[in-house]
Amino acid sequence: MEPVITLDHVTKRFDDYVAVHEAHFQIAKGEFFSMLGPSGCGKTTTLRMIAGFEQPTSGRILLEGHDVSAVPPYRRNVNTVFQHYALFPHMTVRDNVAFGPRSQKLAESEVTKRVEELLTVTRLTQFKERKPSQLSGGQQQRVALARALVNYPSALLLDEPLGALDLKLRQAMQFELKRIQRDVNITFIYVTHDQEEALTMSDRIAVMNEGRVEQIGTPEEIYHAPATVFVANFIGVANLLPATVVGMNGQMVVTLEGATRMEVTAAAWAAKPGTQGTLMIRPERLRFSESGKGLPVTLWAAAFSGPVIRLVVKTASGQEMIAHVPSDGPRPSLEPGRQYIVSWDADGARLLPPKPTASPIDMDLRPTLDLAIQPKSNPVA
Repeated sequence: MEPVITLDHVTKRFDDYVAVHEAHFQIAKGEFFSMLGPSGCGKTTTLRMIAGFEQPTSGRILLEGHDVSAVPPYRRNVNTVFQHYALFPHMTVRDNVAFGPRSQKLAESEVTKRVEELLTVTRLTQFKERKPSQLSGGQQQRVALARALVNYPSALLLDEPLGALDLKLRQAMQFELKRIQRDVNITFIYVTHDQEEALTMSDRIAVMNEGRVEQIGTPEEIYHAPATVFVANFIGVANLLPATVVGMNGQMVVTLEGATRMEVTAAAWAAKPGTQGTLMIRPERLRFSESGKGLPVTLWAAAFSGPVIRLVVKTASGQEMIAHVPSDGPRPSLEPGRQYIVSWDADGARLLPPKPTASPIDMDLRPTLDLAIQPKSNPVA
């Protein structure tokens, strides 16, 4: 598809600190594109360069084919919604939204039409005569969104705009944002550290880490086929095990824990017999049983989580893993301290290039799981 935004080997330095390193990708017309990563990864700096609030140290930024690297923000056909609302306090909601098209000297009938459409899709019609001080934080954020959209820019840049909303409204607005984006067919470039937001709304996601783009792909590609250990660990929960390639048998065969042989889908990178890598398996792809072929583990803890029970298990070497089993389906009796077997289909695991990483327990689950081991005499039936 025709690109709206092109980053051509863009680097941004602040003195000796490299905030963005060699960003090189295109964002298509009508695409919902998210930049996802932890704080300090460079995603907001990249967004600010696209908006014109920062200039690249090297490289070019193209907007609809024109180099805008040195063009000031007010001359770029993009609008930005930041975390702070910056609404006009003396104006009503309707007048705040109408400010842009009125500044462009549009006919009042066109202004009214656009404003009413945006107030409807952002669920603000009943509040249109109120001042910003009479609105909640979430309502003010929606006013800012409507005001940015009403001029139909080439691209709308959003820097974590849903952060002020409560959980239910934030989840509802994720679908609203995607619906609005499809209706107006405007490119959305969305910055977030929230995986759920990125996976729910995006056509493609750029995962960033320490100023570098680690992977760009669809939500399905990012989740099921991460390119690096960082991406696997940052998106959802990933079990990461040291593995050694021993051969091919239709699928790639690896050894785990020194002896257990398992099949995995062939790696996209050059992995020959003897190559060491990191095996990634999502918790929902693990099968948990009392016996059979697979990796021996010891149950460490079990936590009820609605539709699934989340299990913490340890391998013989002490490696912690997470497994999900259905809370109301067939499964073994769960006794902490007892040995079980975990296994998976070959297409449920992915071999990644090796890289030191924290365990998934340390990064994601320890704050949310009750890890107190139940007495063996009180199994989870």
